[in-house]
Amino acid sequence: MSNDWIDAKGFRANVGIILANDDNKLMLGGRVGAKGWQFPQGGVLEDEEPEQAMFRELHEEVGLLPGDVEVLGVTRDWLRYRLPDKFIRRNSKPLCIGQKQRWFILRLISDAGCVRFDCGDKPEFDRVRWVPFWRPVNEVIYFKRRVYARALHELGPYVHPEGLPKQPRWWPRRWRAVFEKDLAKARKERVEESNS
Repeated sequence: MSNDWIDAKGFRANVGIILANDDNKLMLGGRVGAKGWQFPQGGVLEDEEPEQAMFRELHEEVGLLPGDVEVLGVTRDWLRYRLPDKFIRRNSKPLCIGQKQRWFILRLISDAGCVRFDCGDKPEFDRVRWVPFWRPVNEVIYFKRRVYARALHELGPYVHPEGLPKQPRWWPRRWRAVFEKDLAKARKERVEESNS
């Protein structure tokens, strides 16, 4: 983590990438040698702008170049999540307790066949699949679900200007309650910011 940008509160700067195809399905990458699925993401290096990090990670993780995509939008601010205690590396300095992420939503304008996994030092993914809008919330590891829901809610209008798809009816009630609480807090912060 020597080049990672970790702030004074212990949050590692990171970018998340939501990639949509022409059918508005979203790309999930399958972790190498594991069952897990997630959006491409990665750390922002010191002295690197989030958009530079996004294009670097896009190439390293799924082999795409700036000409393969159209940038549709980015979150207004950092979205944060904390790592569960069992995932915190207590012996690393500075201590990283979670991530703060700038999320980007992109449209794939090249052929999906351009996706490849051999452009980084160590492949992150070994497969991809294209899924309906809210499906990534179910697929990602549990402690990232809230940040995925917030990123999709904020950036979804770029691919669904007529209105976001309905949240799945089979989501547990507790998920819906937590997501709604997060979104209400984000709306309140936005109003306070615009009034100041």
